[in-house]
Amino acid sequence: MQVNPKSVKLHFEKSMDKYDENAIVQRFLAETLASETASCKTGFSKILELGCGTGMLTRQIRQKLCFDSYTANDLSEKSKKYLDKILKNYIFIRGNAAKIPMTSTYDLIISNAMFQWFTNLDEILAKYAKILNPDGILAFTTFSPENFPELETITGLSLDYKPENELKEILQKNYKILKFETFKKVLAFSTPLELLYHLKNTGVNSLGDKKWDFADVKNFCRKYLKNFENVTLTYVPILVVAQKLN
Repeated sequence: MQVNPKSVKLHFEKSMDKYDENAIVQRFLAETLASETASCKTGFSKILELGCGTGMLTRQIRQKLCFDSYTANDLSEKSKKYLDKILKNYIFIRGNAAKIPMTSTYDLIISNAMFQWFTNLDEILAKYAKILNPDGILAFTTFSPENFPELETITGLSLDYKPENELKEILQKNYKILKFETFKKVLAFSTPLELLYHLKNTGVNSLGDKKWDFADVKNFCRKYLKNFENVTLTYVPILVVAQKLN
């Protein structure tokens, strides 16, 4: 499925006020990513967080890592109102993380549940290596091709998730992999409609850009109950902590 940054921005802006209470898996990943990064190194001079959203990862970084300078990026200017409650002094860069300005260098580039939106991951990871200082750390979570099998079965839609071996090959061109782990989290719902509300409230754009009407929703629910005995949504995230090769 092709990714439209404007569509991604719109979906997340609509879900931001309900995101933290609904993004159960993303919260787990934020906590785990900050902890795993801290287990490799706790002190950084300059940190760049990509796709900061509502500050779910930002809070964890503030608790578990030490830093002198913090730069946060997001597609939406709305993110700033959330980060203002977490950080006193920081730099905010609004825009596409794939086009982040290369005017500064960092000791840590970190991002939670965002890298799956990139369509040219090879180029982007090479670019991030250029703005990392020597021995700098890249830490992120993304998702595997096994993510959301229920949705792919019913709609035929899926993001261009990278298989583990391909992701490792891309990383090893510019980084030494310190941590690489795949998780599986299955969420259960009472009805397919409740599942759809979960997707809506977490800004997940896995159902395409088409605006659904009542008939589309009804058809999705019917197909879901026909294909699956239980109403579940399977997340298969990947966590990566890597160090720049000098």
